[in-house]
Amino acid sequence: MIGLVPGLIIVFFILNKKGASCSGYLPNSRVIAETLSKDFKYSDSFKNEMNTYKINEKFLKDEIITNGKVDFDRSHAQKKPCPDYLLVYPKDNPTYEVTFEKCEEIVTLNSLKKLK
Repeated sequence: MIGLVPGLIIVFFILNKKGASCSGYLPNSRVIAETLSKDFKYSDSFKNEMNTYKINEKFLKDEIITNGKVDFDRSHAQKKPCPDYLLVYPKDNPTYEVTFEKCEEIVTLNSLKKLK
């Protein structure tokens, strides 16, 4: 105990200083990382909604998807062959809701809703 506690504290401070975190292993982070690594396909209604809300592809990928939160209660993560997800952005007090299917090679974005 005498060596373990100080050792853990030292490791914590070293990792914290380097910006290391375990958040990449959480389900939300994994779904978002996998989604961003695939090619995107947009449904016609999704394209129309992007135009209506004046959202471009860069903002969609860099802000909404990257900083969004997957609502696993309203998603079907175990659906085969392509699970579908509902993502809200921002995480607190959501303004947008995106539904998408994540298949092996491609992500199909199905709907974009503005909540406010």
